Amino acid sequence: MRAGDLVELVRAPAALTVLGDTLAGMATAPPPDLRPARHALLPVASTCLYLGGMALNDYGDRDLDAVERPERPIPSGRVTPRQALAVGTGLVATGVAAAGAASGRRGLTVAVPLAACVLTYDLAAKDRPAGAVVMAACRGLDVLLGATPGSVRTALPTAAVLTTHTLAVTALSRGEVHGTTRGVAGSAVAGTVVVAATTAVAAWRSPAGPPGGPTVRRVAALAATAGYVATCLPAQRTAAADRTATAARTATRAGLQAMIPLQAAWTLRGGRRASSAVLAGAALTGRLLHRRGRRQVSIT
Repeated sequence: MRAGDLVELVRAPAALTVLGDTLAGMATAPPPDLRPARHALLPVASTCLYLGGMALNDYGDRDLDAVERPERPIPSGRVTPRQALAVGTGLVATGVAAAGAASGRRGLTVAVPLAACVLTYDLAAKDRPAGAVVMAACRGLDVLLGATPGSVRTALPTAAVLTTHTLAVTALSRGEVHGTTRGVAGSAVAGTVVVAATTAVAAWRSPAGPPGGPTVRRVAALAATAGYVATCLPAQRTAAADRTATAARTATRAGLQAMIPLQAAWTLRGGRRASSAVLAGAALTGRLLHRRGRRQVSIT
């Protein structure tokens, strides 16, 4: 298995959209609760779980991909099913171990159910009605992975918003091969409006606390919210009108890219400037990869 085949198997560029989950969760914690050296492992844990899930996704879809997407690593023969299974399970196990190293028993309490949701989606639930809900639960748990024991309750709104957005993106992704429906695409548009409104209200009501001043944080968070809307809403509206597979793929990719400004909005609300800088770097890297022609991959 060549390095390029491994990168394609795990959808490495798409992992940029998951870095901000735990950062957004950590942004809800009071500074004394954070231990930067240890909590820096949480984005690593999150990324490993995501990459492992992508490999297991292709392992579970290997027969269907042989018909619908023969260019993918497993059906094309560039990666064997055994290799994909080993990569996927190894990365998921590494992610759980990293969460335990970062947050001890509390980290495992979230990481183990998160890993179970990843496995359930990839190997059992994806093509069932509950599949989109399971995927959305993965994103919500990923946010809660970053919350400290004293900030779980305050992290719930952040988790709920990213869960809602993920539900819409996952539902749209089911139309990447055969097209979507007006109802699914329209629900995605409505979901984006609700998520944006909720985020904007939360940004305006951002609590006092970290340095930088509430006004600066509010403006920055509102700007990130506007970036979120601009990134995904136009493609979703096009999918609602067009409903073709091409439009669904474009809307799915836009929804994935929109994860970053959405995470940034909630991170900025908490006054975490360093975390926001990381997300800005992730967004810039994603744009550079897109301009260089790297394949933007889906979650299916």
